[in-house]
Amino acid sequence: MSECTHVPELPRPEPVPRALTCPECQVLGSHPVQLRMCLWCGFVGCCDSSPHRHATAHYHETGHPVMRSFEPGETWRWCFVDASIV
Repeated sequence: MSECTHVPELPRPEPVPRALTCPECQVLGSHPVQLRMCLWCGFVGCCDSSPHRHATAHYHETGHPVMRSFEPGETWRWCFVDASIV
């Protein structure tokens, strides 16, 4: 793992998740695969293995650079800007 310049800018403490699953998938009646949470605002979205890729769409819409896995037992984080695990 590396430290990107975006990690020190993240809000502390970590934001509260805004949902327990991908709300956009729920509206569409789609099944989310592997949830991700935005570490800037707490948005929860599905990963790029899901048909709608809502976590990545959230990054493109907001510019919030870092998310983490929202799956039980997983702690890794991803920076969209640096395209790396951080």
